[in-house]
Amino acid sequence: MKEKVEAALQKVRPMLQADGGDVELVDIQDGIVTVRLQGACGGCPMSQMTLKNGIERILKQEVPEVVSVESAP
Repeated sequence: MKEKVEAALQKVRPMLQADGGDVELVDIQDGIVTVRLQGACGGCPMSQMTLKNGIERILKQEVPEVVSVESAP
């Protein structure tokens, strides 16, 4: 499952990198994917929207086992 999630994150990365950010996979447990937004994305006030409406939506499409995506502290 980790490989599938990493592959899906590769599809999201160009969008984030275009805005000066990135995403790092931290952990996967029981279908909950924990990621850390980096760079400009880390401090952006829209980061939770990016996380849920962007990253989570794409990961759920690509990897049906994903239940949700959470942000690492």
